[in-house]
This record gives sequence, C-alpha cells and structure tokens, in this order.
Amino acid sequence: MAHPEDSKTRLDWRRMLPLIVIVVVATLVFILFRDQLSWQSLAENREALNAWRDANYSLMSVLFVLCYIVIVAFSLPGALAATLTGGFLFGIYPGVIYNIVAASTGAVLIFLAARLGLGNYLSSKLDSSSGSVRSMRDGLRENEISVLFLLRLVPVVPFFAANLIPALVGVRLRNFIMTTVLGIIPGTAVYTWVGTGLGEVIESGATPNLGIIWQREILGPLLALCALALLPIVIKAIRRRKD
Repeated sequence: MAHPEDSKTRLDWRRMLPLIVIVVVATLVFILFRDQLSWQSLAENREALNAWRDANYSLMSVLFVLCYIVIVAFSLPGALAATLTGGFLFGIYPGVIYNIVAASTGAVLIFLAARLGLGNYLSSKLDSSSGSVRSMRDGLRENEISVLFLLRLVPVVPFFAANLIPALVGVRLRNFIMTTVLGIIPGTAVYTWVGTGLGEVIESGATPNLGIIWQREILGPLLALCALALLPIVIKAIRRRKD
C-alpha cells in the first residue's frame, strides 16, 4: 500500500486540474476579451453602469464582487480596472471594502488551486534539496509573514505572482490570508480613491493617473511599510550575527 507521503512527492494530474482550468480560461479570456477588461471599456459603459447601479444597488454590489473574484482567481488582466470600477460605482466606502474582500477571496482561491496542483510537490522537492536552495526555503519559513507582506507592499510585484509564489513554496494558508488582506489595503485604497474621480476624468476626456502610486506622497508611506515588514528579518540577522 502506498505511503500517504508519496502523494506529496509525485505529480498528480488530477490535482492539477483546477490549475490547468485557470491557465486555459485566463489565456482564452485574455485573447478574446482583453479590450473589454480595461478602464476604456468602463468609460464607454459608465452611463449604463451608473443607471443599473441606481436601480439595483444590492444586486450590483454582489455581481461586482463576484466578477472581481473571478478576475483575480483566474489571473485575468482586469484587476486594476476592477479596482477603479469599485471606486467609480460605490465610492471610497464601501468601494474599498468590496475591492479588498473580492481581491483577497480571489487570491485565496488561486493560492489553493496552485497549492493543490503543484504546491505539495514543489515544497517536498525544496525540503529535500540542499545548499543555497534549502537555505532560501528555510529563510522563507523563518520570515514567512515579513516576506509575504513585502510581496504585497512592493509595487513592482505583480498581484498574480504574489498569489502563486507563496503557494508553490508551501507557505501557511493562515499567514497567506492575513498578509493578503492587510497587505493590499494601501494600494487598494489608493486606486479605489482614483476610481471615485473617474467620472470627472472621463468627462474631461483625460485618462486616470494610474501611476499615482509612484508619486512621492504615496510611495513614501508604502516604502515605510516595507521597511517595517523588513525589520523582523533585520533584527533576526543581527541577533544571529551576535550569537
């Protein structure tokens, strides 16, 4: 009879089915609907969306959150447009709440799909490795929360990468959920706020400032949060050197 641990050291194609479905759907949607998953599409349909929201606010809220979850869970290219839409349709509040709940839920779903398909296999390979690879894995486990926060806070890390990488190296689900929910709050709040002003931007014929996160007033606090996330790693390194 096969040992239970054997399933962790072999690729099980049945377990990879959710991940395969995600890759196939994301590829098809990107090819067929990439022009619709943009802020330009939002601009073209803004009046119809506003009218439908005013007539069916509760239903619109539920449908928006579900659509955003699907976008993130399937790693579709419309996550930023969805965040802007949340601000545009619902304002900073409850728009930012809807955006955080939807983005976090979608992130957890793709995390679980990736871990089910490849996470156990790759994690077992890393555990059995040696040298620099094993040191990197041990370092991640020792500083898991700090590293996960950094993945969320650093603006250059794509959101889908921050969802997949933790799953493939075997981080704890509890830590992933906590750092995702808390870590996306700053960026989500910024882009939701940008979304609240989309009506005026569209009316003027301009384009939204999607690079606002790189402005000094926004980037400074984000970098401060990154430094705070790095602090436990630095303290541990100093203590280890003293010992």
